[in-house]
Amino acid sequence: MQTSLPALHIVLVEPEIPPNTGSIARLCGATNTVLDLIHPLGFAVDNKHLKRAGLDYWPQVQIKHWENLDAFLQVQDEDRLYFLTTKSSRPYTDAHFKPGDMIIFGKETKGLPENILHLYSDRCLTIPMCNPNIRSLNLAMAAGIVLYEVLRQINK
Repeated sequence: MQTSLPALHIVLVEPEIPPNTGSIARLCGATNTVLDLIHPLGFAVDNKHLKRAGLDYWPQVQIKHWENLDAFLQVQDEDRLYFLTTKSSRPYTDAHFKPGDMIIFGKETKGLPENILHLYSDRCLTIPMCNPNIRSLNLAMAAGIVLYEVLRQINK
């Protein structure tokens, strides 16, 4: 009898741009990844741009809503958390991901709170930029890059 692996999670902390969240929801649906949304959101969940980016895949996405970041963190296993930030030098490819891990991204304009980055400094990862004039990637693109590395490692 085969048991299923714990679900992976993409966690968006206070996302601000509806099309990013919609695209990430579609990505989560395609990969059977849970999408955790940490409130407050920068848009209404019935936003037309959010729905358009997710197309008709919304029923395929498992979404969990959290009141705030503290409520989310209080019930998580710290060993399963990975925080993506431009303020780390550790590339995401150095992490050893396992089923059930949670990949956490901050809001588009500010990233993750400084106190969280400090508290979880050993769990922070970055996507290296080859061009020093580019600070970061689009949130949906970053989520896709990291999620598929996680899947690659797990499915070896």
